Formats: sequence, C-alpha cells, structure tokens
Amino acid sequence: MIEPTYIIAEAGVNHNGNAKIAKQLVDAAVDAGANFIKFQTFRAESLVTRQTSVADYQKKHLQCEVDQSQYTMLKRLELDINNHREIIRYCIERGIGFLSTPFDIESIDLLENLGISMFKVPSGEVTNLPYLERVASMDKPVILSTGMCLMEEVEMALEILTSASLDKKDITILHCNTEYPTPYQDVNLGAMVTIQRHLGVKVGYSDHTLGIEIPIAAVALGAVVIEKHITLDRNMNGPDHASSLEPLEFKQMVQSVRNIEVALGDGVKRPSPSESANILFARKSIHILKGMRKGQQIKRNDLIMKRPGDGISPMKLYQVVGKRVKKDLVADHKLGWGDLIS
Repeated sequence: MIEPTYIIAEAGVNHNGNAKIAKQLVDAAVDAGANFIKFQTFRAESLVTRQTSVADYQKKHLQCEVDQSQYTMLKRLELDINNHREIIRYCIERGIGFLSTPFDIESIDLLENLGISMFKVPSGEVTNLPYLERVASMDKPVILSTGMCLMEEVEMALEILTSASLDKKDITILHCNTEYPTPYQDVNLGAMVTIQRHLGVKVGYSDHTLGIEIPIAAVALGAVVIEKHITLDRNMNGPDHASSLEPLEFKQMVQSVRNIEVALGDGVKRPSPSESANILFARKSIHILKGMRKGQQIKRNDLIMKRPGDGISPMKLYQVVGKRVKKDLVADHKLGWGDLIS
C-alpha cells in the first residue's frame, strides 16, 4: 500500500482578511478530510510596489475598478500576527495541520517564530535567491511550487535549497500552472513525472483547474502532495474564489484521492481476495469431448475446454495429448490426472 497523499486545502486569501471566515475555512477543510489548511503570509509593502496592477484573472473576479493595484488588493487581505496565532490555535483545536506561504523574508521569519512545521514556497519565488536561501536556512521540510518554471529554474532552486543543510528527501516539488483557472490543455501533468525522474525528488501537484479530475490523476501518477484552493462560496468577492472548490466539492476530491490510493495497491500482480473465488467459475479445465474407451490414446480432437476451472488447466494440454485413459470416460467428463495412464 502506498503512503497516504498529503492533501492541502489552500485557503490562501479566501478569508478576505476576516479571521472568522478563516476559521470557517478551517472547519470546511477538516470536514473534507484535508491534512493541512494553508494560508498566505505577507506584508503588502514588502511584496509589491504600489503601482503593480492586478493580474487579468484577478480583474475578472474582483468587484473593483479595473485599475486597482495589487497593493490595494493585498493590503485588504493581510493577516496580522494576532490573526495567525488565532488561526493556528483553532487548527490545533480542530486537529488539522496549519501551513502558510510566506511571500517575503520578513514573513519567513514570522512563520518560523510561530513554530510552523514546514515551509511552502510559492511559484513566484522560485527565482528569488535571497528568499530561497532564507527558507533553506530554517532547516525544515519544504514544498516548492513550480508554476511558470523551466526545468533549469527548478534545478537551480533545488540546488540553492540543498546547498545549506537541507536534505533532498525533505523537499517536495509540486508541478503547477499559475493560470486561474488553468485550461486542461495547459496542465501538462506528465511534467510532474519528468520532475520526479530527472531530479529524484518527491513530487506533487498544485491544481488551479476548475474540476477535481486532474488532482486525482496526479495521485495515480505518483503525487504525494495535492494542493487545491477551497472557498466557502465561489461567488464571494476576491481574487481566487471563482477558481476554488466549494466544501462539498473539496470533500468529493479528497474521497476520490483516497479511493485511488487504495486502488493503486502494492503493485504485485496476483488474484485479489475478492476475485479469487471467481477462478473456479471463469476459467476452464480439460474435458472429454465425446467419450473414450479404456486404454484409448488421447488425441487433440478428443478434448474440449470447458468450465469449471478446478480440473487440469488447458495450459497442460500437450502434457495430456498422447496419454491413454485408465477407464471408459463419458462425454463432458472433467479430466483428472488420475484418469490417465502414466
């Protein structure tokens, strides 16, 4: 049996800057069966200039002027340190792991001081050398998203993370596409397998498609981590709600992933316990076609293959042909080795 997939419910900024909504997202993630819920930690001042515009997908889903800056949007979505502590306490109460993606060095330090168990590096920081160095210096497991990346950039980020004391076995690389929502033709899920083979690391998938099929397929291909956005309501105002799963959908995804894990099994080809009883009824044995007289030599056309399958296997056909029978045998007699003269 394979190890269970870690499923991360990406709350992100879908709390809309409200700790109460953040807790409701925690509840939804717990009910869905996620292993972790992940938020985002940043200070708008350290993340973007005041002139940086919002992305096109964000413009579609924000109830605001189209010229609103990222700074204005992100400032409303910040969680301060007290919010973090409150949410962490609530995650502990509900029995779900807390994660948050830091988007600047100050936020890395904040999360370290809060005792976070691992660091999640977002796709946009893969080419941020000082950021990666600071994450590596924390000497904690890292999950690295790789949206927008060339393989060479992923390799370079991995080298930076492992150049300190961080071991490759403590790094999981997520294949990802950062378009919200991601068109199916742009998913390129095979790239996840390529990363695993080329870099020799654990891999996973961070999904931004509208459905649940691709994360399920990723698990079948070897993903050990699945990350997917969760929202209370896709119609809420905010940049990521429209591309997120609502609670029931997220729960369906988790259950589907768990079903796939069970279905993958241990990889040994053999009859399963549930189908073993079917061998008798589905396979065939060697039978006598029209009846034979004692001492008669068996020819190929004296035999027919019929169910049930608890006699001599048809695979032994040429060990039977040429033998003589010990006694008279009627048509449809299921041949046994005791019927034959050695």
